[in-house]
Amino acid sequence: MNNHVRELREASGWSQGELGERLGVSRQTINAIETGKYDPSLPLAFRIAKLFKQSIESIFDPGE
Repeated sequence: MNNHVRELREASGWSQGELGERLGVSRQTINAIETGKYDPSLPLAFRIAKLFKQSIESIFDPGE
């Protein structure tokens, strides 16, 4: 799954650790999401979307 988490995080000026703290997950989880190694759970995807004031669809793209 492709996503725009890294771009949104960097635009906010947050480190992976800071974003993880805001979402209640580890820095490693943020890194795995950004690199496409881990797809977030639906509740986590909703928290990410709410934090960045975006729709889930605008952040996550299931691709092919």
